[in-house]
Amino acid sequence: MSIKVAFIAADNDSARRARRRLMRRYPSTTPEEAEIIIALGGDGLMLQTLHRFVSQQKAIYGMNRGSLGFLTNSYAEEGLLERIAKAERTEIRPLRMQALTRDGNGHRALAFNDVYLLRETFQTAKLRISIDGIVRMSELICDGVLVATPVGSTAYNLSAHGPILPINSPLLALTPISAFRPRRWRGAILPQQAKVRIEVIEPDKRPVSAVADHTEFRDVMQVDVEQDTEVSVTMLFDPGHNLADRVLAEQFFY
Repeated sequence: MSIKVAFIAADNDSARRARRRLMRRYPSTTPEEAEIIIALGGDGLMLQTLHRFVSQQKAIYGMNRGSLGFLTNSYAEEGLLERIAKAERTEIRPLRMQALTRDGNGHRALAFNDVYLLRETFQTAKLRISIDGIVRMSELICDGVLVATPVGSTAYNLSAHGPILPINSPLLALTPISAFRPRRWRGAILPQQAKVRIEVIEPDKRPVSAVADHTEFRDVMQVDVEQDTEVSVTMLFDPGHNLADRVLAEQFFY
């Protein structure tokens, strides 16, 4: 089987040992030359890998050698190349965040899971939310708010009591984090083409950070979020254990 694969590992003993064993067992190349990246770790490594190879048209096949493995397959050394050949492909697109900070600088980042704003101090955040140029929430007093992709809807979004989105649905979740006023607002489900603008009210008194997956910018004044339609990454999952099935199963977990 002439699939060019490369093994990368998380920074833990279990992942590093697995990488050494697999490299002895299967022919491999460098990540730059590979068609498929085999990521050994948990969901944290998977997110890092998606960001690292987002512009290189490589498929990502994860095997769980970390603490969480929602985005990975189960770990097994037998028949690895055969598993990859039979794997189901899921194409995912990230969110694009543009943030303006109080110093006047602009910042950009991608997020495969979510973009969220979070208060920096004991003061609650005051936020104004616009969708496609129309103000839909003139003042939200809260710890923060997040925009999640279907992939990210089972992560921080779910912990904040946001909706789980089917993986192939053309939707985004907009979810408040510990909303104080209006207390009963539970968020919104948006079409994937929606353009979300979040403005910070009283940024001097109530500083707010913005995070896109693992990239953080502090003291933001305004954040724009929309799906990036120009880039995508392909993830590979074993048959019967694809990402759509996992997201569906999460809705019946109690």
